[in-house]
Amino acid sequence: MSDEKPAAAAQPAATVVLLRAGKDAPEILLVERARSMGFAGGMYVFPGGKVDDGDLAIARNPKWTRGFEGLSDADAAGRVASARETFEEAGVVLSEGPALDDATRAEWRRRLNLANDHDESKRYAEILEATGHVLSADALLPFSHWIPPLAHGVAKRFDTLFYIARLPDGEVMTPDGREAVTAHWSTAAAALARADAGEIGVIFPTRRNLERLARFASIAE
Repeated sequence: MSDEKPAAAAQPAATVVLLRAGKDAPEILLVERARSMGFAGGMYVFPGGKVDDGDLAIARNPKWTRGFEGLSDADAAGRVASARETFEEAGVVLSEGPALDDATRAEWRRRLNLANDHDESKRYAEILEATGHVLSADALLPFSHWIPPLAHGVAKRFDTLFYIARLPDGEVMTPDGREAVTAHWSTAAAALARADAGEIGVIFPTRRNLERLARFASIAE
């Protein structure tokens, strides 16, 4: 019999490649994670995080979402989680509805930041309910899917769905200062050049997705 413990299952997670038009190529939002974070501390990543148990319930509620009916459970929950994390970390609202004034936006971000890992989806549902916003599945399009192999040295494994989203008109990125200590718009090529020069750190999935993104000259493409 082996004394080795079975490897832990990868935790569901979701992340957003947020795009806006640039002069020569699309610009991508990268956030710098706080160095104190248990995963990828100090690295530059796309906004995202773990999928909460309550994200699927939001996705299946037609009062809060639109176009989720034909999606798998994992995809449906992933789109909700990625929109929730983008608002929490970068202040960008991907749902549709009445414009949020600065005070309302700041208060809901504060509530999300104070929530524990299991209550973030509950807080996001409260935001949708209170603001009358609806999250459309079309706002987030699948781009890639990453699961690290079972290998020695991988302390935390995440089963991560990557989505592409366009920065909505009027939305402005502001890092939360807690998980995302800074945030930057950059073309994929420029981000890769900074990583190669040692100016920023990127984890392997981020780098591979940046390499893929660098092939495209426009958001539509």
